[in-house]
Amino acid sequence: MGDSIAGVEAPPLGAALKASGASFKNDSSDGGGTVVEGDRMSTALARSTWKQLRKDLASFRPDVLAYQITTYDWGTPAQQRASYEKLARAAGDAGAELVLVSAPPYKIDDFYARHTDAIKSAPEAAEAVAKAHAQKVHFLDASKLWGTDGTAARAQRSSDGIHSCQQGSAGFAKWFTERLGALYDFTPAAPERWAEDGWAGDRRYAELGCG
Repeated sequence: MGDSIAGVEAPPLGAALKASGASFKNDSSDGGGTVVEGDRMSTALARSTWKQLRKDLASFRPDVLAYQITTYDWGTPAQQRASYEKLARAAGDAGAELVLVSAPPYKIDDFYARHTDAIKSAPEAAEAVAKAHAQKVHFLDASKLWGTDGTAARAQRSSDGIHSCQQGSAGFAKWFTERLGALYDFTPAAPERWAEDGWAGDRRYAELGCG
């Protein structure tokens, strides 16, 4: 789950998990995807996310529900925590564990500038929920992969400063499947088994101007 940042990470992630013997469903949403019921805009987006999630939990029945914090998780720390708690309950009721993942660093333009406090507090709230429910909820700090500077080469943002191209998305897929393997005791497939699986031609990358 997540927004369009998770959307561009999904093609190689799906290929990597499939090569590892796992099923995968991309439940990201362009221009939305948040579960946080905070301000007026995030609450409206969250209603759509929750509606779709309930359908997909019933039909897909995942063992693991992964949620990457979105650029729209706007709300107070208390609202963020309550929303992540709600997501943890929904996952648990469906028989799944929840993995919360911090967002990569990205360009804070005029659209995001007034939400900087919420952008900062969201991963803190997610980590607090994971600590409170350590048996069924996990938090992964993606800064260990991307760093914290969205303009640095390590962050691997595309020219828009927000999304990743194929190489960055593949890097995330490798990192994330390794973390999942450690949590759930399976061996992720080596990148050689999925890196050239056709996902790099996904239209999302062309729309970003990726090579």
